[in-house]
Amino acid sequence: MLERSTVKKQLTNLIEFPENQSYLLAVSGGADSMVLAFIFKALGLNFQVAHVNYQLRGKDSDLDKKVVEDFCIYHNIKFHLYKVSEKDNKPENSIQLWARELRYAFFKQIQEKENLEFLVTAHHLNDQLETFIINLSKASGIKGLSGIPASDNKILRPLLYFSKDEIYDFADENNITYREDLSNKKNDYLRNKIRNQIVPKLLETNDHFLDNFKKSLSYLNQTKDFVQQQIEEIENRITISNRENKILDKEKLNLESNFVKFEILKKYGFEKEEEIKKIFKAETGSSFFSKDFQLMINRNELILNKLNQKKENQEEIILIEKIDLFKNQTTINLEDTIEKIEGINKTVSWDFDAEKLTFPLQLRRKQQGDVFYPIGFSGKKKVSKFFKDEKLSILAKQKIWLLTDGNNSVLGILPFRQDRRYAKDERTKNILTIFNEK
Repeated sequence: MLERSTVKKQLTNLIEFPENQSYLLAVSGGADSMVLAFIFKALGLNFQVAHVNYQLRGKDSDLDKKVVEDFCIYHNIKFHLYKVSEKDNKPENSIQLWARELRYAFFKQIQEKENLEFLVTAHHLNDQLETFIINLSKASGIKGLSGIPASDNKILRPLLYFSKDEIYDFADENNITYREDLSNKKNDYLRNKIRNQIVPKLLETNDHFLDNFKKSLSYLNQTKDFVQQQIEEIENRITISNRENKILDKEKLNLESNFVKFEILKKYGFEKEEEIKKIFKAETGSSFFSKDFQLMINRNELILNKLNQKKENQEEIILIEKIDLFKNQTTINLEDTIEKIEGINKTVSWDFDAEKLTFPLQLRRKQQGDVFYPIGFSGKKKVSKFFKDEKLSILAKQKIWLLTDGNNSVLGILPFRQDRRYAKDERTKNILTIFNEK
C-alpha cells in the first residue's frame, strides 16, 4: 500500500540516510508527481521542484504549470520553471525524445547550480509494465525486460513499486490537487497505445496481474544480477591487460557463446550482431568505432581504447621555433618536454646540420604517407613499413612520436632512427643536438 512510511522505506532501500540528502523533484502536475512532492514534503526532506512547460497543449500546459507552482508557493518550496520557446527547435517528429533530452538537460543544470545530489522522478508500476512490453517488442534482452531501475546514476524512482490506482487513491485520500494530461488518452505514440489498448486487456485477465508482474520483475532482476556477475567473471578471465587500455584475449572470447560475446562488447558500445561477427573475422590492424571506444585488432588481442584518449594522443608539440645559426652548437633536452611525450623510453642523441633544417621543429604522431630516409639504410622507407619491421604492436605504434620540420618532413622516429638527410656530416658548421638522458 502506498503510504508515507512505505515511500520512506523505498528511499532507504535506495540510499543511506535519505533525510540527510538533497533532491530535485521532476513534477509535471499529474497525480503521480504531485503525490511524490506531497510525500517528500510530509517526510520533511530537503528538496526543490522543477517543471517544464513544453507549450504543446496551449492553455492546458499553463494550467499544469500553475498547479505545480501553487503547491510550491503554498509550501515554500523553491520552484524552477523551463518554458519552451522557438530557440529550442521543436522537431516535427520524435517529440518524446526531444522533450526527454530537453528536460534532463534542464534538471542537470539545476542540480549543478543548486548543489542537489539526487534527481527524483515519479515513475510507477504501470510505467514499468508499459516499458516491459515496449522492450519485449524490441528484443532488448534481459536488461530491457528487467524494467526501469529504481536507482540509476543518482536518479531515484521511489514510486516504482506502486500502481497508478494506489497513487490515485492516495491523492484522493489526502486531497492532493493534480492535473490529468488528456493527450495521454490519444494513441499517437507507442507508449500511449500500450497504455490505452494493451494494458487494460492484460489487467482484465487476472485480478493480481500487477502484483504478479511485480514479483516477476523481481525474479528477472535477480537473474540479471546473477548473469551479470558471471559475465564479469568471464571478462576478468579473458582480460590480458586493464591498465592504460582494456585488452581482451580474442581467441578465448571467441570460444564463448554469442550471448557472452554480445554482453561483453555491448559494454563498450558494440551492440550490433553483424558488427560483432566482423570483429572476430577482422585482420590485424582493423579498427571498429562505437560512440566512446575504438576497438583495434592486434593478432589475438582486442584492444579497447577510449576515444578521448585517442584524441589526446594525436596532439602536436612545438619543440623549437628557431635557433641562432651563429652558434656552433645548440642542444635540446627532451627531458624538458618528457611529461608531454611519454613513450620515448630509450636513449636518444641525434646531431643535425642546423642549416638544413626548416623551422619550427615539432613532435607529432604518424600520418598517412609518411616516409623518411633512415640512417643505416639505403633509400627511403615508409614509416608504416618501419613500424611493421620493428614488430611494434598497435598500442606501441600509437605512442611513437615523429620529429618533423616546418615542411612536415620526418627528421626521425623517436626513439628509433634518425633521418640521414638532415644528419651532421664533416661539412656541418652549426650543429643542433636533440637528446634525452635515459
